[in-house]
Amino acid sequence: MSAAPGKTWPWQDPRWRRPGREARDTFFLLGLIAATLLPHADHLPPWSLALGAGLLGWRAWLAAGSRPLPGRWTLAAVLGVAVVLIALQFRTLLGREPGITLLVLLMGFKTLELRARRDAFVVFFLGFFLVLTHFLYSQSLLTALWTLGCTWGLLTALVLAQMPLGQPHLAVAARQAARVTLWGLPVMVALFLLFPRIGPLWGLPADDVGRTGLSDRLEFGSMSEIANDNSVALRLRVIEGQPAPREWYFRGTVLSRFDGRRWTASDALPPGEPPLPPAQAQARAAGPTLRYELTLEPLRIRLLPMLEQAPGKAGDALDLDEFRVQLDREHVWRAPRPLTERLRFQQVARTGQTALPQQLAPVELADYRALPPGLNPRSLAFARRLAQQPGLAGEPEARRPEAYSAALLKHLHEQPFTYTLAPGRYGETSPHLVDEFWFDRRLGFCEHFASAYVVMMRALGVPARVVTGYQGADPEPQDGFWVVRQSNAHAWAEYWQDGQGWVRVDPTAAVAPDRIRLGQTLEVPAGLVGSVLGTVSPDLWRRLRNVWETLDNRWQQWVLGYSRQEQFNLLQKLGFENPDWTALGQAAAGLIAAVLVLGLAWNAWLSRPHDAWTRQRLRVQRDLRRVGVDAPMHLSYTRWAALLETRHGALAEELAPLLRDWDRQRYAPAAPAAPAADGAALRATRRQWQTRLRALQRRLR
Repeated sequence: MSAAPGKTWPWQDPRWRRPGREARDTFFLLGLIAATLLPHADHLPPWSLALGAGLLGWRAWLAAGSRPLPGRWTLAAVLGVAVVLIALQFRTLLGREPGITLLVLLMGFKTLELRARRDAFVVFFLGFFLVLTHFLYSQSLLTALWTLGCTWGLLTALVLAQMPLGQPHLAVAARQAARVTLWGLPVMVALFLLFPRIGPLWGLPADDVGRTGLSDRLEFGSMSEIANDNSVALRLRVIEGQPAPREWYFRGTVLSRFDGRRWTASDALPPGEPPLPPAQAQARAAGPTLRYELTLEPLRIRLLPMLEQAPGKAGDALDLDEFRVQLDREHVWRAPRPLTERLRFQQVARTGQTALPQQLAPVELADYRALPPGLNPRSLAFARRLAQQPGLAGEPEARRPEAYSAALLKHLHEQPFTYTLAPGRYGETSPHLVDEFWFDRRLGFCEHFASAYVVMMRALGVPARVVTGYQGADPEPQDGFWVVRQSNAHAWAEYWQDGQGWVRVDPTAAVAPDRIRLGQTLEVPAGLVGSVLGTVSPDLWRRLRNVWETLDNRWQQWVLGYSRQEQFNLLQKLGFENPDWTALGQAAAGLIAAVLVLGLAWNAWLSRPHDAWTRQRLRVQRDLRRVGVDAPMHLSYTRWAALLETRHGALAEELAPLLRDWDRQRYAPAAPAAPAADGAALRATRRQWQTRLRALQRRLR
């Protein structure tokens, strides 16, 4: 590659000089630090990232011109300003976010103090610690690969620091770092297999802000935002039963209180549940069974979205690896803390059921009929007119809820309602949001249809509520797992039917049946890269995404999913009859002892001489000491022969010539040309030496 005519590249300028060893190593280290800080760009305040980049740029400018480093008072002043800004930003200097922010800035400040190898070592180990902080935000395969590259780079810089002379090539140091890492790989794998799993490892219980749309509240338009997120929410593997994604409703939060704009969950629910009549109990146990394994991403919410209908009653508990979840009165599985780590477990569902058999007192059903006073008058009037229609007014009271529901769904299907991710903002000109949706704009997403349906059912006197969760999955499984994305977030409704309990209704199906029948969501824009790849091949972006997600899922299942129970299963395969913490400690102790023995054996093997002539001299030296001759290693065989003759005179006349002969063999000009012959000659003369040595020892007795 050459520059354009009349132009030269900077390195082609006669005045340009290749940077020296110190500048090159500094630039390499600064690049590594920048790569280590890059994953934190989405989590830290912009001013802290700008300050960190400024510090690194300042250090690069100093290295490029061989300029002196700033004084300590200058650094102290800038550091003081940074600490004040952190305190103002987070109101504290303790905690994850302020701690990582301070660590990032300290890394930048430390590069401005690189005056000795000791300072460089501090930077290296700060870098290793900063690499670990990446896992506080994500444990994905991409994060692991990035941290692996950063670790390799930091090890390369550490090896360079151990080569103070000359200007070793970066590739030499990189190969040495890779070699050291490979030597330590078996130990890392063994520690991974046997180190006790203590959770949560990376999650912090204080992080109770969910990254899904599943919270204890729902507003018009809130779920359309999460529907634009194509990231994975959970994965399902069918163990027993027939997969039918169109019937998969992953039950999240049940919302029963409405203030005209926002739905919220009940503050408190009774802990128990009245026993069901025999007919309802039998109905709950009926239907096809689906046994499945669920892998939940760290959703950071206090509930587990599981398939409807999970067998059991309120108060039932499920023991997972790290905690226990309980089923509440609304059949939502509640966790004692936010899910801050990936969770994998098995469960059973009755996927063919659309009713949740339950027995509630009339006073408990009153809350599910309540509507905010003075709001949505046109909707209330519409409900009164609907109830007075001849086909509905004559229905028996026991069948009216089902008839009212069918009439509302028919209205949604026949009127020009549109299912869209961009319905616009409701309530800007009027507080009557349901009126605006039902009669005027008729544009909405799933929460608009579910909310309006529940308001209409309550206006008709029927207890009803909104349920949020996920519905459907990707069209095809990946590596045996059905993928449910954040874009599968959904809202549906339930109304109360005496004798049956809560009946599930999905108003969205009346307007967009493909959304429910096929579990399909609206197409989300693919972004710049996805758009370019989509132009080349419409299906290429989806296939590449599926391949990557399959690899990431295997990483999660095999590595991140390696739990305490998996460790106990491994111990059982190794011969432990009752694996427990004691057995795990014994296995770890045995591993440490084995590594220690192997290390000592390896060190002994490395310390022994590998050169045939050196081994020969050591043996001969020991033999001479047995006959009373002290033969220092720095002397030649000829000098040893003289010492032997001085000590034993005529008795040594047979051994001394062999010593002189070995000197001639070792240093003869032709000796290096025939190493095999030299080896054979050494063995032959060695046998002669042993024979004559034993003869000398007999004479000395």
